This record gives sequence, structure tokens and C-alpha cells, in this order.
Amino acid sequence: MPRAVDGTRRKDRRKKILQEAKGFYGRRSTNFRTAKDAVTKAGQYAYRDRKRKKRDFRRLWITRISAAVQSEGLNYSQFMYGLKKSNIEINRKALSNMAIEDKIAFSAIIGQAKKALEV
Repeated sequence: MPRAVDGTRRKDRRKKILQEAKGFYGRRSTNFRTAKDAVTKAGQYAYRDRKRKKRDFRRLWITRISAAVQSEGLNYSQFMYGLKKSNIEINRKALSNMAIEDKIAFSAIIGQAKKALEV
């Protein structure tokens, strides 16, 4: 009687890995052994960078806010302290967006922050 080698399970598992490796360069997309390593590494990068994305966007927002506030004669930390003192709770993403799209409203918020710093 012939020996059974887990046929469909093996094929399905390999097919799944090769499907995930679609779009990779060269052997990494066609050869199972190299594709398996490439997919594993890609998964590690994806996991790490989902965490890193949050950091990167926060840095971007802070840089944008800082640039917009400096034209008004404040620095970023003074501005944020002024917001805290005047009980304005707007997140950095919204502030950054406001600095780009609605300069009038953003300058009004800067005015509020300056007023709170003077007191």
C-alpha cells in the first residue's frame, strides 16, 4: 500500500505562503523556501512599523505645529503650555490640520494661548 504524504495540507500551506509573497522580487515570490523567509521577515517589519507609524505621525504633527507657531513669536512648548493653562484640549493632529487649512482659527487659538501665558 502506498505511503500518504500529507498532500493537500502541504500544498495549501505552500500556496498560502506563495500567495502572500506575490509581488516580491525574483525567487522570493516563486521559490517556497525563500518565500517563507521573506514573508516572515515582511510580517516582522509590518508589525514593527504599525507601532512606529504612530510615533512618526506624532513627530510630523509636532513639527508642523512648531513651524506655524514660530511665525507668531512662540515656540512649541510655550504654545502647548498656554493651551493647557487656558483649558483648550485639542489633539496635535487637529492642531496640525488647522495650522495648514484654517490659519485664521489657528491664529485665534495662538492668541488664547498667549493670553493665558501673560496672566
